[in-house]
Amino acid sequence: MAGAYHEAVDDTAGTDLDAAVLPPAPGAEQYVALALANTAIALPGGQFVDLLGTPAAATDWLADRGLAPIDAGLREMCASLVRSLREQVRVLLAARSCAEPAPQSALNAVNDALSKAPTAELLHWDPVRGLYRTASHPITQIVEHALAMLAANAADLLTGPDAERIAACGSAPCSRFFLRNGRRQWCSVRCGDRARAARAYARRSQHEPA
Repeated sequence: MAGAYHEAVDDTAGTDLDAAVLPPAPGAEQYVALALANTAIALPGGQFVDLLGTPAAATDWLADRGLAPIDAGLREMCASLVRSLREQVRVLLAARSCAEPAPQSALNAVNDALSKAPTAELLHWDPVRGLYRTASHPITQIVEHALAMLAANAADLLTGPDAERIAACGSAPCSRFFLRNGRRQWCSVRCGDRARAARAYARRSQHEPA
């Protein structure tokens, strides 16, 4: 029976490809901070995938969301700053999902990111575009600007009308967060199927002779 359980429940092989094909968790396309939190992915079999695990991966992730130029060429120190903010955002999401007090250290980290770069879009003019607004920050502050944008989005999520819907996926070992609709407990169909299969296996085990 153990082999059958493995095939039914552990339907992810723990590879980068498995993480890449996971659909965005509900709310992650609306809140980039939620997408950031979910770049740390726990998979069955004790596997773990970090979508920000290398400077190149972190650059691609930020560029895909308009938070950095595709040729930004982040170094490891910069990538580690993004990963560090991710962990603090995860702490705050976890606390909010359980209605627990927000740890001060996580609040300090997010506030520090918020204060690192201006977020206001300044007014500019050129002969072709005319008047337009854009955030103004030196190229040397790409990471600071990205961190400020991510922190501001996290603050909006945690204090806005969707805060009550923040939930952690209920299918172990998944570590993703999502915005709950109704009684939904899982971040994806895959996680829901795995949780149901695990419960079915547990029930069968209880009725099998020792």
